[in-house]
Amino acid sequence: MKSLAAEAVMGALEDASVSREQLQGAWVGNAAQGVLDGQESIRGQVVLRPLGIGGIPVVNVENACAASATALNGAWAMVALGEIDVALVLGMEKMYFEDRSLVLKAFMAAMDVETLPQMMEWFKQQEQQVKKAQKAKGEGEKQKSGQRTVFMDAYAAAARHHMELYGTTQRQLAVISSKNHFHSSMNPLAQYQMTFTVDEVLEAPEVAWPLTRPMCSPIGDGAAAAIVCSDEFARRIGASHTVDIAACLLGSGEDRREGEDSTTMKLARRAYEKAGVGPEDIDVVEVHDATAFGELSATEQICLCPVGGGGPFAEAGHTRLGGKIPVNVSGGLESQGHPVGATGIRQVMELYWHLTGQGGLRQVEGARIGLAHNQGGIVAGGEAALSITILKA
Repeated sequence: MKSLAAEAVMGALEDASVSREQLQGAWVGNAAQGVLDGQESIRGQVVLRPLGIGGIPVVNVENACAASATALNGAWAMVALGEIDVALVLGMEKMYFEDRSLVLKAFMAAMDVETLPQMMEWFKQQEQQVKKAQKAKGEGEKQKSGQRTVFMDAYAAAARHHMELYGTTQRQLAVISSKNHFHSSMNPLAQYQMTFTVDEVLEAPEVAWPLTRPMCSPIGDGAAAAIVCSDEFARRIGASHTVDIAACLLGSGEDRREGEDSTTMKLARRAYEKAGVGPEDIDVVEVHDATAFGELSATEQICLCPVGGGGPFAEAGHTRLGGKIPVNVSGGLESQGHPVGATGIRQVMELYWHLTGQGGLRQVEGARIGLAHNQGGIVAGGEAALSITILKA
């Protein structure tokens, strides 16, 4: 964890031309290190002290997959309040362990553990029903992928429900996955950098129907960091690449509701209002695609397309680089990887690169406004932690 954090933090300081001594606070997002290797309570202090960063407040933030997005919110709020001028935001997660049971336990801990046995039994029943339906249609059982986290079952169940309601197809999910893997082929920081055709995605081993392996985010390690400062501080140091945080909002889980009443949709509308923009003004988007269905649902919930229209919207090429509104040009979590505590600020970094013209081969031309959607955990059937951030060039 220390080496991951060091690479991200020192890179952010260098990019911003800010010294360690200038930092007035640090917010550190991490979700599962306590479960995975026993480090609790002072995770941020432990990784920052070897870098010579100390003597300042270090706020440790644990909020499922939205941990570092929540850390960003805390740093931004303190700078906006005028209490400090410059802060470090760090997200980090060391997810790979040879004892995979630890990793699965960490994911299950992001759900209500008292209701977990009932939920697992429900997922099992759902899978049995899918197998019966496939058998009745005379479909042979596909090659199965390896051990999966409980969240893949949750996404698969949500995908099947969406298919029943709106006619969404497995092929549309494969279009999203293929598109993201194409984007990742231009991202040297992505965990997976190979391309898949739509048919190759469909033919890949099944994780939980309708999800195949390329449609699902891999487990991996990672860290990301950013510097948040006031306008005055940026002018004082002559910062050359800056973006404005136009909105940085958080939400938490309600029961999942269809259509216009979902928690995510209400949060997105608040973010658009605060930023003074609408969905039609957004140039580049990073959404939480722990699976291809996660992206499809998110594009609906942040109002890029009508509810139920996410599949056709993707199939028409609107979310591809060069399309109407490019989504997950990083490759998304499906290719970038999903080191849980790092994902929120990593998404914001991707927007920063595009809004400052540093996107490389995957640069979204003329990008001026970007949106990041991040979520994590499950409670009462809905997302436990939510974040919407809008940046302006």
